[in-house]
Amino acid sequence: MSGDQRPKDSAEGSSRSGGDHYQPQPAPLSRYESQKRRDWNTFGQYLKNQRPPVSLSQSNCNHVLDFLRYLDQFGKTKVHLHGCVFFGQPNPPAPCTCPLRQAWGSLDALIGRLRAAYEEHGGSAETNPFGNGAIRVYLREVKECQAKARGIPYKKKTKKKTQIRARNEAKPPMQSA
Repeated sequence: MSGDQRPKDSAEGSSRSGGDHYQPQPAPLSRYESQKRRDWNTFGQYLKNQRPPVSLSQSNCNHVLDFLRYLDQFGKTKVHLHGCVFFGQPNPPAPCTCPLRQAWGSLDALIGRLRAAYEEHGGSAETNPFGNGAIRVYLREVKECQAKARGIPYKKKTKKKTQIRARNEAKPPMQSA
């Protein structure tokens, strides 16, 4: 053998280029990060499919609302209509023809991921269409509508500060030694 040549290692494959440089693979994304990326790409594709196409920088809360309504066709949550005999029943005894919609919780989580993705892609919090008040109103309406249709009231959570204050008032004062 000459000085330049070395025996080929059996573990060394032909796909290695550039010698002995090892480039580590980036850490796999978390489930949340993967979903956020997938959601961001889906919203971008939705905008591209609009006639005329809309760029992400030109999108606004109306595009977001249209996107949420578009997603309803892929939903799996039965939302009974006002005229349905099962309206207001949490567990109806028979099937009906009411539409399937996206669940409120799914839409709420989606908006949270898209809101974060928007800012990660250079958008400012002030111009974030996913944080717009109209989106919050829409989500609240979906939540209330689905709760009524299923007969399940959503209760507002009580503030923890008032619970802590009530507990502290019930305790006798501590005496210092």
